[in-house]
Amino acid sequence: MNFFQPSKNWQDINILLLAYIGDAVYELWVRQHLLEKGIAKVEIMHKNAVHYVQAKTQAAILKKLLPELDQTETAVVLRGRNAKGHHPRNVDVITYRYATAFEALVGYWYLDGQGQRMQTIFNRIDDIIQSLPPEE
Repeated sequence: MNFFQPSKNWQDINILLLAYIGDAVYELWVRQHLLEKGIAKVEIMHKNAVHYVQAKTQAAILKKLLPELDQTETAVVLRGRNAKGHHPRNVDVITYRYATAFEALVGYWYLDGQGQRMQTIFNRIDDIIQSLPPEE
């Protein structure tokens, strides 16, 4: 196994497993991103990372990205959004499904070897998050 050259075809993977892989890839990117921003304490990094990875934020990011997605990306998002799975009690079903769809999209980019596309989107995440309405 080579971490940077996935060997599995994304189309052969259950959409929830694709989202599971995407969750791990996104979490790793968030931690590296925060480290590069100069955050040097675990507690502060964790607090910041939680904001990036919470379902509400992931769902909002995806909704901003939807108009830019190509046909295959949109199909992955729809599969992820429509996947049946359990959701945490602290978030509504619709938000959780959009977050799952975002994670599936990241998993697709990763397993399909689309690192450049993924990085292009990830480079915009801070701007997208800052454009979101403040939390109530």
